[in-house]
Amino acid sequence: MDSTTSTTSPTSTPDRPDLRIGIIGFGLRASLARYAHRPGEGSRVTVVCDSAERGRRDAAERIEGVRLVDSLDAFLAPDVRAEVDAVLVLTPDHAHTEHAVRTLEAGIPTFVEKPLATSVDDADRVLEAAHRSGTRLYVGHNMRHMPVVQAMREVIEAGTIGEVKAIWCRHFVSAGGDYYFKDWHADRRNTTGLLLQKGAHDIDVIHWLAGAYTRRVSAVGDLAVYGAIEDHRDNTDRRMADWYSLDNWPPTEQRELNPVVDIEDISMANLVLEGGVLASYQQCHFTPDYWRNYTVIGTKGRLENFGDGPGALVKVWTRRTDAYRDDADQVIEIPAADTTGHGGADPLLVAEFVRFARDGGPTMTSPVAAREAVAAGASATTSLRTGGGAVEVPALDPALVAWFEDGQGQRERQPVATA
Repeated sequence: MDSTTSTTSPTSTPDRPDLRIGIIGFGLRASLARYAHRPGEGSRVTVVCDSAERGRRDAAERIEGVRLVDSLDAFLAPDVRAEVDAVLVLTPDHAHTEHAVRTLEAGIPTFVEKPLATSVDDADRVLEAAHRSGTRLYVGHNMRHMPVVQAMREVIEAGTIGEVKAIWCRHFVSAGGDYYFKDWHADRRNTTGLLLQKGAHDIDVIHWLAGAYTRRVSAVGDLAVYGAIEDHRDNTDRRMADWYSLDNWPPTEQRELNPVVDIEDISMANLVLEGGVLASYQQCHFTPDYWRNYTVIGTKGRLENFGDGPGALVKVWTRRTDAYRDDADQVIEIPAADTTGHGGADPLLVAEFVRFARDGGPTMTSPVAAREAVAAGASATTSLRTGGGAVEVPALDPALVAWFEDGQGQRERQPVATA
């Protein structure tokens, strides 16, 4: 399906200066700026575009000397564009398509935060823009860099559990009320739904572990808890850090939800992947704990993770017994040393983008895979809201698949020039 490669960014030298990075949208995922702005180490942030004064103020406080603009038109103006070699699109999900299409058409290597888009058509528009313009596109599916996911994939790639036949994922989201029901996420016009917005990340991992994409899906779900809460507030003047608290418990006592709440807070999807691999994905936004639990079953054994951050375990069983065995045949402990973004995944993600934007080459993430995750999540949401019947996942244009799998035409390209 896609390739892996080293994510190390080279230190800048006089004849190879820092890659100059622009950021569009300085909100929640502006946390990536700390890994992009490393003067003298390969990249630096030169321009930040945000329509909100708070976003521009935050950028000025965090990045010394950064140039600030308040619109995409201003960002793409010749004098500003001349200061940018690559761009991170970190705006809310529903704005990804507009912003990414324009930066790609302007010839700027583009990082798009996941999910790639909020509909299949919009995801395809982004891929088509990259193909049409011949501009490098990267999608920020950071979970592929998470050590626990890497460990599971290595077990599968080694053949330890045989041929993968089934994958189950349970996603417990204790932060759901604070993360997704107090701002724009709660409105399906902005996200489609959490089976896409949140689920695209896990669906991408399911696809990566299985080595196949979803072709048919059915789902059920409900707005089971947060729909009954009557306390609402327009929170556009605040950020998540202003209201997030572990004291916001139990879920039925949440307050100041977004004025519009019409997405599901619990959902379950069954997926049929290419080659007959079966998968299931369950997501709940009112659990007391927060983690992902994957089970992968093959023809010679199974694996399961316990915890998904530093200190987590991946257990592998390859011998038949007549009861559950806590002493698995192989136990992989995820090192607890790296506690940076997403267990160390975020700095690796940005480093890979910097290298890719500058030099091209294979990447651990994949625009085609990002599109397929959106397609599966969108199709699951359609099923959920139309009675739960099976929905076929639309296929991507084979010509686009071939171009991206050929490295986005990298063999015909030169490295990106930097100042």
